Amino acid sequence: MTATSQRFTALDVFRGMTICFMIIVNAPGSGAAVWAPLDHAQWFGFTPTDLVFPSFLFAVGNALSFSKKKYESDVAFITKILKRTLIIFLLGYLMYWFPFMHRTGDGWAFNALATTRIMGVLQRIALCYFFGALIVHYFSRKAAVIISVLILIAYWLILLYFGPQGAEYTMLGNVGTSFDIFVMGNAHLYHDKGGPIAFDPEGLLSTLPAIVNVIGGYLAGAFIQQKGKNYESVAKLFVYGAALICIALFWGQFFPVAKKLWTSTFTLLTIGIDLAILGFLLFVIEIKNKNIGTNFFLTFGRNSLAIYLLSELLFTVIITIRVGTDLSLYDWINQVLFQRVFPGSFGTLCFAICYMLLCWLVAYVLDKRKIYVKI
Repeated sequence: MTATSQRFTALDVFRGMTICFMIIVNAPGSGAAVWAPLDHAQWFGFTPTDLVFPSFLFAVGNALSFSKKKYESDVAFITKILKRTLIIFLLGYLMYWFPFMHRTGDGWAFNALATTRIMGVLQRIALCYFFGALIVHYFSRKAAVIISVLILIAYWLILLYFGPQGAEYTMLGNVGTSFDIFVMGNAHLYHDKGGPIAFDPEGLLSTLPAIVNVIGGYLAGAFIQQKGKNYESVAKLFVYGAALICIALFWGQFFPVAKKLWTSTFTLLTIGIDLAILGFLLFVIEIKNKNIGTNFFLTFGRNSLAIYLLSELLFTVIITIRVGTDLSLYDWINQVLFQRVFPGSFGTLCFAICYMLLCWLVAYVLDKRKIYVKI
């Protein structure tokens, strides 16, 4: 079947699903232990939450398979992706600086730029988008696969041979942490709960294998466009997904699956799962024409990055606003409502779902008014 320029609802639903679950996992309630599936693996291992971010990068690659055909020249292409990369990166940086002030004993003070985190989720998306777009634009699909393999192997060898023996894959022993501290400085890295230990799960070196998630998404999108909506496409997506999952599990005996290090095995595992999910969506939506619930996710997908940014900023606001002396609005809502009605971990899940629905309502209003924020 020849390539087609038509839109695939399954790809748009996939993107909307990733934003939906990104909001849920980034805004769990308080007052009890987080519902286990909403929490990341402590270090090695894998939870459903670990799939969300790489799936969004995969969706970015899907979108690339459509948008890269629009550019008439290399100059137009470079200008567009560079502009978009800088905007997304800057928005991510400003998001971590926001609300630009913090409480002191007798008032407010500006958040110092010297201690503002440089990397983060949006920043990683920006860098992966930029380098992924360059690779798929200037190289053939076969070459993109070879480059991806080389990146994953190179990242493994870098961690293995440049880290201290026996601590190559630990939080402070992995060479990525040393590299991030050298390039950006300790103060510009992520400090969990404001503690003294600097480790950035979206660091510079670990961004390398994340680029492959974008390339994987691009290859999947291009494959679906070329093969079309049929059983062969679905079957091959499942076969490719299963193959990558098996490779990841075998390689994981030597290079453990770890989201916070974004190990090469983690990349292969998440791409494999995403291919299987995409195959399922293609079968249900495009072949069987079952569209129940798709509009919910399509609403998220039409303003994906804008709604994600809104969700992060609004969450920061409700954490910053105080109810009384020491209680944040976020904790107050959970104490007086969610933990009373649904005590325990289930209450944290209920808060996360309600918060996601609030963000969806904003996306719905924007969609109804035909307002689409292009970032």
